[in-house]
Amino acid sequence: MKLLPRTARFALMATLDVALHARGRPVSSKQLAARHDLPPRRLETVLQALVRAGILKSVRGPAGGYALARERRRLSVGEIVRVALRAEEEEAPDVAPPLLSAVLEPIIAEAEESALRRLDDVTLDDLHARAVALGFGERPDASGAFEI
Repeated sequence: MKLLPRTARFALMATLDVALHARGRPVSSKQLAARHDLPPRRLETVLQALVRAGILKSVRGPAGGYALARERRRLSVGEIVRVALRAEEEEAPDVAPPLLSAVLEPIIAEAEESALRRLDDVTLDDLHARAVALGFGERPDASGAFEI
């Protein structure tokens, strides 16, 4: 069972990708989508929600794209997930049958809040360190480091 919806997973992946690849220049949504074999339009909604929330910043122009709006250590995974969950709710308002909303939803909401509190303790910097340790991210380009 997956507790986080796809939108939240994409938001986390996109934010981590920007943290791994921004190296002083913005990451284009096309590059990001290509790296993860996703349609750019699928990510654009999530990216814009992250910009509105102050997690990412958008840079316009031919060399534009997305960059982190704050330091990695100041961005919690819980915050990123909450932004994605709100964006998903705005897209498809939830209309639930009375039994679901009165009995099941409160229990599920309690479990979700508990999980989000745990995710608040994990920063984007923690995810970045884990990703780098596993070999993700930009590697130094050796093509410019040679002598004749």
